[in-house]
Amino acid sequence: MNTPNPAQPSQWQRTTTRRFLKCLFSWRTARRLLVAIAVIVTLIFAYYAEENLRGAHAWSRYREEAKARGESLDLRVFIPKPVPDDQNFAATPFVTSWFVRTNHTFAFNPSEYWGEDEYGRVMDAVSGSRDTKDAGNRHFTDLVAWHMAFDALQASESSPTHHSAQDGKLRNQKFETSQLDRDSRAQAAPSILEGLKTNAAVFTELRAASRRPYSRYPINYDVPDPAEILLPHLNSLRAICRRLQLKACAELSLGQSEEAFEDLKLSFSVADSLKDEPFLISYLVRAACLQIAIQPIWEGLAEHTWSDAQLRQLQAHLQRYDFVADLKPTFGAERSWGIGIIDFVRRSGKYAELSDTGNDGGSSLNRIVKMVPNGWFDLELVSYCRLFGLELAGTFDPASKRVFPSRSKSNEQALDRAFTSRSSFETIFVRHRVLSRMLLPALGAVVRKGASAQVATDQAILACALERYRMANGQFPETLDALVPQVVSQLPHDVITGEPYKYRLRKDGQFVLYSVGWNEKDDDGVPGKTLFDDKEGDWVWQYPPLQ
Repeated sequence: MNTPNPAQPSQWQRTTTRRFLKCLFSWRTARRLLVAIAVIVTLIFAYYAEENLRGAHAWSRYREEAKARGESLDLRVFIPKPVPDDQNFAATPFVTSWFVRTNHTFAFNPSEYWGEDEYGRVMDAVSGSRDTKDAGNRHFTDLVAWHMAFDALQASESSPTHHSAQDGKLRNQKFETSQLDRDSRAQAAPSILEGLKTNAAVFTELRAASRRPYSRYPINYDVPDPAEILLPHLNSLRAICRRLQLKACAELSLGQSEEAFEDLKLSFSVADSLKDEPFLISYLVRAACLQIAIQPIWEGLAEHTWSDAQLRQLQAHLQRYDFVADLKPTFGAERSWGIGIIDFVRRSGKYAELSDTGNDGGSSLNRIVKMVPNGWFDLELVSYCRLFGLELAGTFDPASKRVFPSRSKSNEQALDRAFTSRSSFETIFVRHRVLSRMLLPALGAVVRKGASAQVATDQAILACALERYRMANGQFPETLDALVPQVVSQLPHDVITGEPYKYRLRKDGQFVLYSVGWNEKDDDGVPGKTLFDDKEGDWVWQYPPLQ
């Protein structure tokens, strides 16, 4: 009988698994594992320290460069100073009501308010289309179409079966006529002025406020996230200018130039109330409001309705505008706004809200963002500012009052190449351009819109001067030089070329005045498909042939 040998190891003791587990949980392995963890942690800390140091150094160096150029990167520098209510255009009951908040929303709803007056209820029914062959020229406002729309609204309201659905039906209609002659427009004007009486109280309040010298809207600048600075007044200001434009054009058709002139001055006040706001969108709305106001100026000039005294005042006011110079503080504030947002994401880790990531992945993404080295945000700041500069470099010059479309186009191409990466890894870990891709606006388009606003302003100045010359001499001059110095002290130059605006008399005694436009090509006064086309044609100011 065989007896087991106690010194002989069992089958379990001889297995590879037992030997591996014994080795894994031995003190020697534990010591090695702790050493490895310590090395990894040390390397991570070293990496974070190096990235933080690298980012802080790069951002500090950029700030010093900006300071040497006389540029500020702090949004607070651009915030307008407080204004006493008795000197503040924006401190009126109606305007301040736009900023009253109920819980987390504004009590005033611009879409709802401006959609309920008679203008708002019919505006979608009035077609703004024109024959495509003449689309790039200015036209008289189709007052007959507006008259038809207002009448249709009145008819629907007086109908026994009237209900809210009929308003929607009116909006689905399209009113458009070719009756742009003075008599037809004059016959249509009274019903339009009657319809606009629903806005009379607003106009009266703003007209009184327009006598105040300053403007500062009650915007809440003291929010942690600059992206949460809300601008509820912009839509309302544009809506007011639209209504004043229609009112002035109707008044001009009736020969009521004094009333139209007062509405024009109010439109200027509304536009100018945005001059000191440190937001790119405010700059664009201001330019748009001025463009809206120029339409009745054109209509009054086309029919010789303005008096010499009114033309003098229009010239004097329009000469105050320099949309090219205003680009510099606007872009400075916009860049500072983006810097503030990046700093907020750094502090809060709320990246998902900025990138519109859904709730499912938003919280996880935010946790990841909180784990990245602080220096990466500094590198994002540097990338944002340098790409901002890349997109703007050489596109405009306030000193010479010039813009450079070719440079703007080449910069856009350079920016596209800068955002072209082989992989997401390169964008995130090498170039640090994640936030730049989200925050950088289309700055070239802003330069173009600023240029078109300045060209429209310059053309209106020259058109007023030309009309004053005609009133004094019985005809328009052969050249623009004849205006100096009798009716204008200095001729404005085309912001595109730096040369005088193109001008020539037509055979019917009218004139053609134009800028070469965004394509930088003289198309002999032939406009593009739109008034300020960004691809083809000139930017033209001319009147319809004499009837």
